[in-house]
Parts: sequence; structure tokens; C-alpha cells
Amino acid sequence: MERRLLVLAATAFVVAAVLYSAWMPGQFTSPLVDRTDGLVGELAARDQPSTRLFRTSDVLSGLAIVLGVAVTYRVRREWSGWLALAAFGVLVIGGGLFPLDCAALGDPVCELTPLSLSHHVHTVTGVLATVALLAAMALLSRCWNAYGAWLITGATLGVTALTLAAIAGGYLAGVAQRAQATLTAMWLVYVALRLLVADDPVDGGPVSGVLFPGGSGAHVVVQGEGPVVLISAGLGGAWFHWDRVAAELARSHQVVRFDRPGLGRSPASPAPPTLYGEAARLAALAPAHPGQVIVVAHSVAAWHAEAFVRLHPMCVSRLVLVDPSRDDRRRRASSFGKAVGPWLPALGGAWGATALALLAGPAVHRLVRGLPDHGRAYRTGRVLAAAVGEWLARHDMAADLRRVRARHAFPDVPVTVISSRGRARIQKRLAAELNADLVHLTASARRIHLAATAPIADAVRRLRRDREPGSPG
Repeated sequence: MERRLLVLAATAFVVAAVLYSAWMPGQFTSPLVDRTDGLVGELAARDQPSTRLFRTSDVLSGLAIVLGVAVTYRVRREWSGWLALAAFGVLVIGGGLFPLDCAALGDPVCELTPLSLSHHVHTVTGVLATVALLAAMALLSRCWNAYGAWLITGATLGVTALTLAAIAGGYLAGVAQRAQATLTAMWLVYVALRLLVADDPVDGGPVSGVLFPGGSGAHVVVQGEGPVVLISAGLGGAWFHWDRVAAELARSHQVVRFDRPGLGRSPASPAPPTLYGEAARLAALAPAHPGQVIVVAHSVAAWHAEAFVRLHPMCVSRLVLVDPSRDDRRRRASSFGKAVGPWLPALGGAWGATALALLAGPAVHRLVRGLPDHGRAYRTGRVLAAAVGEWLARHDMAADLRRVRARHAFPDVPVTVISSRGRARIQKRLAAELNADLVHLTASARRIHLAATAPIADAVRRLRRDREPGSPG
């Protein structure tokens, strides 16, 4: 998918170059704009016959540039250059949305009439767009250190200086500025070609943390000694969400926490998440036979845990489901979700997902989880893409869980369902189906893993008390 994403980015830049060059044939439709002294931006002035065409071309060109940057695979040392190129695209959009009132250089009457705010905004965005473009060219050329990139950058810088001199002198400004626009389109095509001939991108940088020796490929944290407790976080969750619970349980147990692919510190997987895959992951993290594990699962991970118990009944000694999600009995994943899912791991490594995660990730995480992102996990596009992938896969997981329930009876494993106030009725039904103990909490669903430290610990330790000599059962 990474190669297809690069092709998409390259296509976007080529489309942007074509749209940005709409002035070449279009200048003959606006005879009032002098092709020697009039600027290209004047073709889109409000008083020109083809103003809507040129304004639309500018907006679409800017959008294509922003899209191209957004889906380009992230290389850390190139971030400033791509940021400048994205800023150029945004400013091109701004220039199309705020056109000139009239042809300022080609129409003497234009200078005598009051000019609108749109006219001044267009002038400012034009200057800033030139600065952003030159910055993008210089920064990316320095990173790539390619002869072609430096050649176009140097030529554009020289022509820009000539354009400024021509505008100040009042002669040949249109010729110089058209050469500058042509070099801009050439640069966009050059960027597209460079993406097409680039090597396949790989996920940059090693993944920090402990890798489980069973070969699961997940970031795993192990603490304490004693009976093994395996904690599986909810949708989009990370290992540090369970710090308080793990610290409490580690006094008498060995607590194992892990991040699913793409989440926390685990590397992304090219395959979308599935119920059977998550059940197999739990099996890989469980102790080898004849050892057994106590599984604590939150939210949608309760489905993974239930499937694991049904498929591997001899591996589990107790199951604790914390605020389990509802398994939708009617819906399946949409065709859109199935089409987008395979693209998400690659999109998670692109600049667009990275920027979105940096801007909104920590705030959204605090809003949803009520915790600061002290692991800095939610500032990466990889985690954002993985969380969206889990959300898109939930209906297929629910359907797979129904099939597992139909084919595999639930074994004689003690179960505790810790219920939130928001899902009490659904979780009461689930507790009845699993013959489980039901513990009601008044905390909100989004913070139940924090507020329920004592109830979760009690539910886990109940198995040890039940097995003590002289205890019933």
C-alpha cells in the first residue's frame, strides 16, 4: 500500500502542476490583461471574463498540493520542507478564494478605485506563497541534495528576483512572473517524479520498549511475580492507561500489558485487525501449558478475550471484563470501511496523519481517557490510523464473535463483568449469558479503568481466595 500511496501523492502533484498552469491557454481569453506587463493573478480578477475558471483552478491546485503532501510518507528530516510546501498549497487556495478586484498593473483605472479586503488579502497571500514555495524548494533540495532540485530552485530564485525588479521598474513584470509560474509547475512535476522513483518507504526508527519473547511483535510491559494477569486495553488503548491497576496487581501477580499493532509503542501491521488475530495474540502472550492466565479486558477487547477463552479453554483461569462493548447483532462493516482499512497502516505513516495527530491527538486523548498522554503515543499518525482501523473493524469482529459463540461453548471459567452505568442493561445480559458475577460501578465508561482499580483487583484476586484451603468451591 505504501507504493500505491506514493503513486497517489505523485498524481496529486502532477494534477496540481496542470491546474496551476491553467493560465497558459487561459491568458488568451482575457485580452484586458497585458501578457507582457500584467501578472498571472490578474487573470482571476473579478472584472475578468474567466475569473471563475481561474479561481477554481487555483483552489483545486492548492487542494491537490495539500493532498499530495498529506499522503506523502513521512521522513523526519524533511518535515520543514513538506510543511512549507503544504503552506504554499494553502496560500494558493487563499489566493483563489480572495481574488483581485481588477488588473492592478494592466488597468490604470484600477488604481483609482477603492480596493476591497479581498484584493489586499490576495496580494498578501501571493507574497507569502512565493516565500513558502522558495522555502520548500530550498529545504527539500538540501535534504535530497539532487542536482535537478537545486537547478529548479536556483532558477526560481533568480526569476523571482527578476520579477520583483520588473514590478518595481514597471516593465516586463508579466514575462518574468510567467517564467516563475512555469518553474513552479516544473517543481511540482519534479516532486512527483522523485516520489515515483523513490525506494519503498519503511517505518522509520526502532520501536522502544520490551518485545515479548514469544514473537508476538508487540510492545509488552511485565511487572511483578506470581500468577500471570494479562491486561488487554480497549479500543485504541495503550499500556500506560493501566498503570494504577497494574501497580496494584503487581503486589501479588505477574502483570503483562501490551499494545496491539500500531497502538502505543507497537509497530503497525499491514493487515487490518481481526477477532481471530487478537485471540491468537492473547494466546501467544499467555503462559505455556500447563500454566494458565487471568485475563482482564476492557471495552472492545472483551470480545478478543471471550473468543480467546472459547478457542483456548485450557489457557485461562479467570476472565474479568471491564465495561465490555456491545456486540452489534445487525450491522456489518461498510464497504467503505473495508476499502479504507487496508490503506490505514500506510496512511498512518504519512504527513497528513502525523500533522493531525500532533494537533489533535493529545487533546482528544485527554477528553476521551481523562489522562495526559505521558507516553507520547497519541502524537503519532501510526496510533491514529490504528485506532481508526480498530473502529472500522468492530462490526466484522462482532460478527466473528457470534460465529465463535455458535461453534464453541463457553468453558467452566469464572467470569466477572464490571459494568458501567451507561451500559448496564447490555452488560447484565452478557453476564447472564456467561454465568458471570456482575459488579456495578457509577463511574463513566471512559474512566472506568481508573475508577475501578479496587474492583478489578478484587475480581482478579478472587480466584486465589477461592482456591485457598477451606474456602468453598
